[in-house]
Amino acid sequence: MTEIAPLRIALFEPQIPPNTGNIARTSAAFRVPLTLIEPLGFNVDDRSVRRAGLDYWPHVQLSISANFPAFQAELHPQQRL
Repeated sequence: MTEIAPLRIALFEPQIPPNTGNIARTSAAFRVPLTLIEPLGFNVDDRSVRRAGLDYWPHVQLSISANFPAFQAELHPQQRL
């Protein structure tokens, strides 16, 4: 049986990289999955992440959803409020 994270952070169309980085750091520290819902106002490719000095990025349980309906479809029923 797959374990379901009781808490998940989702950012809807984030536009500000430093705010997203701070939330991602918190997500990594507490081992809470983070979902970014597109479109994004910045790149999260390896080069951009390295240039920004986000050394914690490999520890972020990151997923990216194409839009809000796609995000909702990915949620387990127990994760919905």
